[in-house]
Amino acid sequence: MNKTNFRHAFIALLAAVVFAGCAAVEEREHCGAGGCPGDDKITEQVEAAFEQHTELRPPNIVHVQTLGGVVYLNGQVSTDLQRSTAVSVAKSVPGVKKVVDNLNLPYQGR
Repeated sequence: MNKTNFRHAFIALLAAVVFAGCAAVEEREHCGAGGCPGDDKITEQVEAAFEQHTELRPPNIVHVQTLGGVVYLNGQVSTDLQRSTAVSVAKSVPGVKKVVDNLNLPYQGR
């Protein structure tokens, strides 16, 4: 990836994080600092579902946060397939309205 493509990819990622952050702020204002009712249960269920997928366990690090039924996945996984698996597993949990994928892949150094 050349510098221009890397720069464009970085800007797109930054914009996605900022817009996701804005949605989280709006939801937090709507439900309060502790989140909406049921958010903690959704987070627990997503984390339990991840435990059933050995490919998502360490050394991968996936943090789950739920606000208003929207699940935010943050951290790092090793492959695109693991990223897709994490998103699919989170979407399959009852009560999840949307999944925001903020998972990173290791830098490949090209």
